[in-house]
Amino acid sequence: MSRQVFLYDQPERFVAGTVGLPGRRTFFLQASAGSRVTSVALEKTQVAALAERMDELLDEVVRRSGGSTVVPATAPTGPADTAPLDAPVEEEFRVGTMALAWDGDDQRMIVEAQALVELDAESEEDLAEAEEKLLQDEENGPPMLRVRLTGAQARSFAKRALDVVNAGRPPCPLCSLPLDPEGHVCPRQNGYRRGA
Repeated sequence: MSRQVFLYDQPERFVAGTVGLPGRRTFFLQASAGSRVTSVALEKTQVAALAERMDELLDEVVRRSGGSTVVPATAPTGPADTAPLDAPVEEEFRVGTMALAWDGDDQRMIVEAQALVELDAESEEDLAEAEEKLLQDEENGPPMLRVRLTGAQARSFAKRALDVVNAGRPPCPLCSLPLDPEGHVCPRQNGYRRGA
């Protein structure tokens, strides 16, 4: 079966968002252009890592260009996109592997999110070989979302993504574990229940 690639070259909107209440949220990447909308599910840690790496890559582009690039040093100061995900949110696939690249010729960041795939391997070497083959298989690989963003779009995405990640449950001031509305059993308090 041939690979399904959801390609967005400079989409109208590319955001990270959630569905559900804090503590039970499902995280999504959503790209849209015109009437086309693609949503892929991923973990909170993947959203945070993607946003942080995007900022790091953009910082490196700015550093290497000596400031003579179209990439802004910080997120644009205009009105931020705080709107919820476009409904209905229909998961195309769950993300397993993500990749980032900078296209210097077109001054675009390329974000790829590939579907989670289970690999059968007898040894670590077999697993590494299977993973490498999977990443290079353009024709028959798992579904993929590929988005090309301007530097400003990438900065805006990273800022919103980090805001979404940090909008969850507040951390316990003692152990840093998330506080549920009814409190939590704090290991630093020897198991006593701590209120929110």
